Amino acid sequence: MSQTTLAELNACTRTEFIAALGNIFEYSPWIAEQAASARPFVGIGALFETMKTAVERAPAELRLALIKAHPDLADKTQRAAGLTAESDAEQNSAGLDRLSDAEYDAFERVNNAYRSKFGFPYIVSVRRQTKDSILRDFERRLPNDVNTEMQTSVGEICRIAALRLDQLVGADDRLQVHGRLSTHVLDTHSGKPAAGIAIELIELSALGAARVVTRAITNADGRTDQPLIGGRPVPIGRYELIFNVGKYFAERQVQLSDPPFLDQIPLRFAVSEPEGHLHVPLLVTPWSYATYRGS
Repeated sequence: MSQTTLAELNACTRTEFIAALGNIFEYSPWIAEQAASARPFVGIGALFETMKTAVERAPAELRLALIKAHPDLADKTQRAAGLTAESDAEQNSAGLDRLSDAEYDAFERVNNAYRSKFGFPYIVSVRRQTKDSILRDFERRLPNDVNTEMQTSVGEICRIAALRLDQLVGADDRLQVHGRLSTHVLDTHSGKPAAGIAIELIELSALGAARVVTRAITNADGRTDQPLIGGRPVPIGRYELIFNVGKYFAERQVQLSDPPFLDQIPLRFAVSEPEGHLHVPLLVTPWSYATYRGS
């Protein structure tokens, strides 16, 4: 999606407005058509609420058509036929384009079970999820009735739309769709921030390979220059942070055993609030370490 501004959307023609926002809701330009008549918008929040209201007030058959416009997750046939650019990027963000055989089999099983029961595709905002959390969500939602799943699906569609709108439109206000994951290393042996420690953030997977999310080096304040994850939701799931502390203490000529008692420290934790701020610090000496859940 090419970037635009709210001012440009307020000033453009109705046809241009619909063309720009027609796929904020998957293959459903009628939502942008309704929003076009409500211009000008004072902020992106007002624009999103107008589009969301159009969905919520639409007849049931139109909401069902909106749900059915979405693709199945991790479906090889649909990917070969061609997804929308937005859906393709969203599925790739969760690693659904590179599943292990076990993961693919699991997704095929739950997709088929869900469609067989409800008659429409399972929908979730995958930018807020990992592969593991999506599979768990599938299982949680399968016992629901059709009406509950239609309501849940519309809610997830609105989350998808909010993230798409946030990426597409620049405005003075912002939608509350981003989270943050950060860390901080304190050398409690010397009583100062630990600079120069190599950190690796890994997304864990029950059925597939672990995936490196990012690598960073702590700065003079013992923090990373940028959040480990920022400017987007922090996907629900299980993670591991690996801190390379042995090299750090050796370079400071701290007397260590050979090999050092602590070399790489792995911290495993879970994320449950994609739009929250999760801070995972490390307090470390050559012989001990501690952590806590910060914010």
